[in-house]
Amino acid sequence: MDKHLFANSILNWYAKNKRDLPWRHTKDPYKIWLSEIILQQTRVKQGLPYYQKFVETYPLVQDLASADEQNVLRLWQGLGYYSRARNLHTAAKFVHHERGGVFPESYQELLKMKGVGDYTASAIASFAYNEKVAVVDGNVFRVLARVFGIDTDIASHKGAKEFGALAKSLLPDEHTDAYNQGIMEFGALQCTPQKPDCMYCPLQTHCVAYAQGKQKELPVKIKKIKVKHRYFHYLLFFYKNNGQTFVAMKQRGSQDIWGGLYDFWLEEQPKLLSAIDLLDVINLPQAQLKKMVIGKESVIYKHILTHQRIQAKFHHIEVKPAQKDLPMFDKLRFYEVNEVAALPKPVLIDNYLNKDFF
Repeated sequence: MDKHLFANSILNWYAKNKRDLPWRHTKDPYKIWLSEIILQQTRVKQGLPYYQKFVETYPLVQDLASADEQNVLRLWQGLGYYSRARNLHTAAKFVHHERGGVFPESYQELLKMKGVGDYTASAIASFAYNEKVAVVDGNVFRVLARVFGIDTDIASHKGAKEFGALAKSLLPDEHTDAYNQGIMEFGALQCTPQKPDCMYCPLQTHCVAYAQGKQKELPVKIKKIKVKHRYFHYLLFFYKNNGQTFVAMKQRGSQDIWGGLYDFWLEEQPKLLSAIDLLDVINLPQAQLKKMVIGKESVIYKHILTHQRIQAKFHHIEVKPAQKDLPMFDKLRFYEVNEVAALPKPVLIDNYLNKDFF
């Protein structure tokens, strides 16, 4: 298909069909960067309110750089992939402290920011600075694979090079920012994964997949995601004092999911266990445990992540006020229950707190 015909078809379609989204009304690289990070692995409908909250709370990169990480994570809560939020904060501090608040102005410079890879750097360079770079995301892979009939695995190194080269060769001489936005939008709204609207597609007469009936087969992605099943047992150690209830929580490390967020004492096992069976297999000081009261056990909570399926149970264990200073609680802190709401937490924990907490 002719390069100019392809680009003009995309530009004309985009002009008529594009969604009205706030980051499309600005050339501010900070706001465009925010939108791109938020929309990674996230649908526009879900990401839009988060974008609005971040822009309202941190209107300038300096504001985000100066924020407390816990507040950034709290604002991000519910969006998932929390490493994005930590990288966002780190990158903001880099721009503020290392670059005097001046945002990187080219693809190569943007790559120096934490959490910014090839796609994100290309998107910001194109949308903010109109740099002539091809932006290739999942939508673009799908459009190119179908229109040009390419069956190379998009998850392979060969596929990345082949599609990247094709995308670059198709860039128009002018309006590359609108073209890049357009082909991504075209994949999101017209050439969709499951039910592409081929009947009203401006590229229909040139589309190899349509001519050969291969819309469902393209693009090819051989690499399959292996799903891990995990079984979480949360121990809610708490005590009551002067009419107040205090519960033990900890901040998660960065080596596993939900890094930087707060949850309870966690015991992970190969399967779900009752409280009695659980206490038999974990290492807790028996002398102290005998002074504690094993309370209610929750129903099973299920939580689905891209690569993981989690089942969790919550077990209440009441301790004496004097026991809060035991060495076993050195890595936890007891929070009054009303303080817990302000802590950034995984959605799984939030769901429990809203249904079965004290």
